[in-house]
Amino acid sequence: MKSTNLTDTYIRAARRKRGYLVLSLAALLLMAVWACCLGVAELTPGRILATWIPEAGSFLKAEPLNTKEINILLMLRLPRVAAAVAAGAGLGAAGASMQAITGNSMASPFTTGLSGAAALGAAAVIVFGGFPVYMQKTATVAAAFCMAALCAVLVFGIANYKGMGAEALVLTGIALNYLFSALNSTMQFIANEQQLPAIVHWSFGSLNSVGWGDIGIMTGCFLLAFPFLLSQARAFNLLDSGGDETARALGIHTRKTRLLTGGAITLMTAAVVSFTGIIGFVGLVAPHIARLLLGGDYKQILPFSAVSGAALVLAADTLGRNAFSPTTIPVGIVVSYVGVPLFLGLILRERRERL
Repeated sequence: MKSTNLTDTYIRAARRKRGYLVLSLAALLLMAVWACCLGVAELTPGRILATWIPEAGSFLKAEPLNTKEINILLMLRLPRVAAAVAAGAGLGAAGASMQAITGNSMASPFTTGLSGAAALGAAAVIVFGGFPVYMQKTATVAAAFCMAALCAVLVFGIANYKGMGAEALVLTGIALNYLFSALNSTMQFIANEQQLPAIVHWSFGSLNSVGWGDIGIMTGCFLLAFPFLLSQARAFNLLDSGGDETARALGIHTRKTRLLTGGAITLMTAAVVSFTGIIGFVGLVAPHIARLLLGGDYKQILPFSAVSGAALVLAADTLGRNAFSPTTIPVGIVVSYVGVPLFLGLILRERRERL
């Protein structure tokens, strides 16, 4: 009888967690529609629906969008919403995975220094590149991605040499992050008056110049890496709850897990920051939101972290785009304003529950 009760409790908890995930996806969809409608041009869900389904427009008594409004929707707002969702999902899932392999709840995708390395690559192209205008964006993106990948190779290579422990991974990443930060500051110091604003603006994190091709690359990298991360959920649970010794005793190859997971994290994170610049705090906050609602099972934490990250970036970008319209505040700035109070609230709530 007791075993039956435990089974029923487990089944109910699993259903409740799946319900949370479905509700969060529905909420994200509503946020995306809401974000597409907000702006100077007056777009409403009814008018958008009437444009593609005329019968619905007659029922709702809504006028279809004109040609200019359709272009605004397809070329400006939809790409921005899609970029926010793709970037936030990648950073959220990468943050949860990094916290799992390091055993550190304060870790993020940038713990290994990827953000500083990407910023250095972008700054180097801006200062020394000399590329034609039509090649400037491509060269900047490529340099940021390559430097982030190089940083990951250095971090995981050094950590692997030292046995791939969590401490070696974190400390190596912190050291290289300081190095790349110093090099990036040097780039800003030697940049001229035209180059310096471009370097600073890139480091803010922005979705202004992200197009459909860029979104396709970010989404493709996410779809390549995320299924692998989900397949490692059991290993993440063991590393997070019992540490390396327990995981190894139960058949987990901890060094291989950290190395392959690091590759997946690097792929997702580098694909995001090379197009958007540095959007911090998402990979730190999103996993904590997932744990608060769903507990400590990474089978639920990973997808919910992706959804939470997407919602956080989308909300921050929509706020930055509309709060001081027509001026747009970069999403990297707004996400910190939104994320810091949220994170502090999570910390205080956790503290109260423990007491």
